[in-house]
Amino acid sequence: MAESDGFPLAGPGLWVERVGDRTFPASRPALFLDRDGTINVDTGYPDDPATMVLRDDIAPVIEAANGHGIPVVVVTNQSGIARGYFGWDAFARVNGRVLDLLADQNAFADMVLACAYHDAGSGPLAIADHPMRKPNPGMLLEAGRRLGIDLRRSLIVGDKPADMEAGRRAGLRRGWLVDGEVSTMDGLSVSPLRDAADFEGLLAAIRSL
Repeated sequence: MAESDGFPLAGPGLWVERVGDRTFPASRPALFLDRDGTINVDTGYPDDPATMVLRDDIAPVIEAANGHGIPVVVVTNQSGIARGYFGWDAFARVNGRVLDLLADQNAFADMVLACAYHDAGSGPLAIADHPMRKPNPGMLLEAGRRLGIDLRRSLIVGDKPADMEAGRRAGLRRGWLVDGEVSTMDGLSVSPLRDAADFEGLLAAIRSL
């Protein structure tokens, strides 16, 4: 992996960070989560760690995966970097704050991947429909390769249809869409994530893995 300015960059627009030292047996399913709007309240193009607030009830979901030996992988598009609104240094500070807020509630991510490629960018980041940018499955596939994940049995949680589509293209069969509706996307069963009953359903799915 190439490193730039001390950041874990696998390319100019791809952050791949292994968090912590937990190890997992081969072919374990994972819990994939989008970040902004799913783990933390979406603030648009987040560049200030002081504004980060976790969404209600998401930390117990991650804690449940931790407790059941399920890798937790964050996969986030970050077009704000391509657009020049902030750099990887600001991303690192914001992401560190989100991970700290989770840790305060005994919830931990095992890997974070972020894609900054976008057609509105400039220079090497100006790539349209990059394979790592959701709805493409590249980040999920990369995590699967690095952690030996069984993608078919894995779960994804997100707040946009692009998150669900990335899961479908990666071969996942179940997803939860924040404030979404029940639907099926060519093999991916999508459940809403709106209320306590929905969160209980997600927790039950994690415990059954």
